[in-house]
Amino acid sequence: MTVLAFLPDAAAEPLVVLVSNRAVLTQPDDSLLLTPATIAISSTTGKIVFVAPTVLSKEAFPASSTYVDYGNKLILPGLVDAHVHLNEPGRTEWEGFATGTRAAASGGVTTVIDMPLNAIPPTTTLEGFKVKLAAAQGQCWVDVGFYGGVIPGNADQLLPLVEAGVRGFKGFLIESGVDEFPAVSSSDIALAMTTLKDTPTTLMFHAEMLPPITDSVGDGVTRSEPPLAPKGELTSYSTFLESRPPAFETYAIEEILSMAGLAPQLHLHIVHLSATEAIPILRNARARGVNITAETCFHYLGLASDNIEDGDTRHKCCPPIREQSNQDKLWAELTAGDDSCIRTVVSDHSPCTPELKLLPDHLSVQPEFDEQNGALLRRPSLRFTDSGIDVTLPEDLEEQNTNKTDCCGNHEHAAELSYVQQDAAAGPQGQGDFFAAWGGISSVGLGLPILHTTATTRGAPLSIVDVVRLCCQATAKQVGLSHRKGGLKVGMDGDVCVFDDEEEWVLRAGDMKWKNKCSPWEGHQFKGRVRETWLRGTKVYQLGGGNGGFVSGVPVGEAITERRVV
Repeated sequence: MTVLAFLPDAAAEPLVVLVSNRAVLTQPDDSLLLTPATIAISSTTGKIVFVAPTVLSKEAFPASSTYVDYGNKLILPGLVDAHVHLNEPGRTEWEGFATGTRAAASGGVTTVIDMPLNAIPPTTTLEGFKVKLAAAQGQCWVDVGFYGGVIPGNADQLLPLVEAGVRGFKGFLIESGVDEFPAVSSSDIALAMTTLKDTPTTLMFHAEMLPPITDSVGDGVTRSEPPLAPKGELTSYSTFLESRPPAFETYAIEEILSMAGLAPQLHLHIVHLSATEAIPILRNARARGVNITAETCFHYLGLASDNIEDGDTRHKCCPPIREQSNQDKLWAELTAGDDSCIRTVVSDHSPCTPELKLLPDHLSVQPEFDEQNGALLRRPSLRFTDSGIDVTLPEDLEEQNTNKTDCCGNHEHAAELSYVQQDAAAGPQGQGDFFAAWGGISSVGLGLPILHTTATTRGAPLSIVDVVRLCCQATAKQVGLSHRKGGLKVGMDGDVCVFDDEEEWVLRAGDMKWKNKCSPWEGHQFKGRVRETWLRGTKVYQLGGGNGGFVSGVPVGEAITERRVV
């Protein structure tokens, strides 16, 4: 058999032909099939031009073709990670387009969607979006789409951002931890819903909110009294977990659902669902016809609070990693098939500098040394208020009213927990303090090994086809890119992940491709490893290849700014 009969133009352009005994293909009805396969990609357009559910020989293609036989390794669509914080411009000491997208490429992720906050300026205005696009130019190793943000007072920017190509919008019902991205009120949510109701977009929410009466520690929001001081050691994870109970999530989701009728057709989405108490609420809403979905994250599916040691702030995120019993229920919902309210799994890659994690000495990443000036580099500081405790530099305290209290109403406690980058001999204050440390997990590019390893260990009924559905197909659909991303069929972008599901390996700091080598996954043993990543027909990553594995030599990723139509 020769493909020339099916591809009359094949002889006129080089093809990339990838074959394997196992590949996950997208069928004409969008169902997924694990099958032997041959996939041909145009080197000119980067599009898939031919797919066959069998392994064809090299001789079936023009001699100019690049032909690679992967044997029994899996060929998968490139993953679409729909929740990543790249932080550029403004906080590039945390992460950046170059390092964040390299990390994605190393894990078979060919498209990331950048969150609107933690960069300065945030993507809450059209001008801010233009600044971010300019910063991304020439730096991306994979394709990058962008979300816009919903904050108080920016409703007039939402439709212009839609026209400019953002894939969706995100708002916080609790303080985000950065001053330039404040929480929204109910009136802000209602205004966003009515503004976007006839628009093909997704309105997403960080769904945590202080219940009207609570003694928990959390972010200060205008609708509640400041929470009380934490009950227990601040270095104990159990103290932190008790401060962010499931009620934070369920109350926020109920608040969102109470307004869903304002925009019945608008897709609503709950990001990083942690508390399984919210699942019946979401299921009931979907049964009533509410257009709402949820995502969960790799860290909620693979880590449990039962195993987090005191002071190991690498595990801090919000909502928090909860108990093993909660994780078990997340897995039950994830594997419930079409009835599940959890439609996607993402990384929520939210890095920072190791200093902001306030790691204990035995976990600390050494600070950088400025050889020219012979001194330790002092990284930019952040006044962090995520958990309701004011973490302020001493020099800033001198400029403030000494009678001012933090949102716990406890000035002395806030001063005691103030963080400052001191010299190496003295070390930082607050080491291992879960309330003062920045919340966020670094994991972009680790999703496949995490899911495959955890599912295998648990004996969970989650096949590689299910993983493709959750991390490729559904994430692409969530952001309006299912016409070109998240699947292997003719006409789609030639984005391919080659996955060895048998290789066993341990994550070390040197394996982390993101900027700051700090992650709770360090030291974990995984089964399954990404061997190669192809972006639109160009091999961008090969494990063990030259240039640290980034064999394309230069970034070939693009900013996705096409206007969303579905």
